[in-house]
Amino acid sequence: QVQLVESGGGLVQAGGSLRLSCVASGSIYSINDMGWYRQAPEEQRELVAVVTSGGVTNYADSVKGRFTISRDNAKRTVSLQMNSLKPEDTATYSCYADLRLSVRRVADTYWGQGTQVTVSS
Repeated sequence: QVQLVESGGGLVQAGGSLRLSCVASGSIYSINDMGWYRQAPEEQRELVAVVTSGGVTNYADSVKGRFTISRDNAKRTVSLQMNSLKPEDTATYSCYADLRLSVRRVADTYWGQGTQVTVSS
């Protein structure tokens, strides 16, 4: 059974930093994109950052220059370094991975359970 487990959320003051990590485990054949979404109360879910298996990254305009996404393919991990945090970054952050369970299967999206990030002003 595939699991994505996140860690690293918490409470931080504005201007501070947090690092989120997510590790994928289970019987996985390959992983394509990995990334992070966030959702604040009464807001739509927002794609924060994504990294391809080849290391190409893309960011939401709201986090460009402040957040950095990285991955370790051998360890099946994706991380999100968040600097210069703002109160508007407060949300539940969820990692995801588009992965294949076998060579015969198409890719499907798996999600972590979510981790809360709260930025105080």
